[in-house]
Amino acid sequence: MSKPVFITRRERFNAAHKLYNEKWTEAKNLEIFGKCANPNWHGHNYDLYVTVQGEVDPETGYCMDLRFLSDLIEEKVIEKTDHKNLNLDVDFMRGKMASTENLAIAIWEQLEAGIAAKGCRLHCIRLEETENNFVEYYGAS
Repeated sequence: MSKPVFITRRERFNAAHKLYNEKWTEAKNLEIFGKCANPNWHGHNYDLYVTVQGEVDPETGYCMDLRFLSDLIEEKVIEKTDHKNLNLDVDFMRGKMASTENLAIAIWEQLEAGIAAKGCRLHCIRLEETENNFVEYYGAS
């Protein structure tokens, strides 16, 4: 019987966003979100780490083909987010606050089924917004 392993693929994308609650005044948005509420937007160079869990296939030595995982991430996430405005251009972020936390959850939702279809389980989305700030999401408990 094979033992489960974890494998991670890193991808990168650049995107603009703004943190802004339309129910609040401009002053309150600036108080809560600071420069992240800039009316002219701001951007980040995101590092996305997708970790999957699975058993090693004795014939391939893989738990998941990283080429497949890279292609899936490219199709479901990178093509939709890279050099885009998260608030305006990204279908899976529509109607959501464009925080890194919400983005990580939305990315999970984009990838989970495709990974499961290959017999693995999505274990973690790690999304680095800056060298000092990142989110890790392990799915709904």
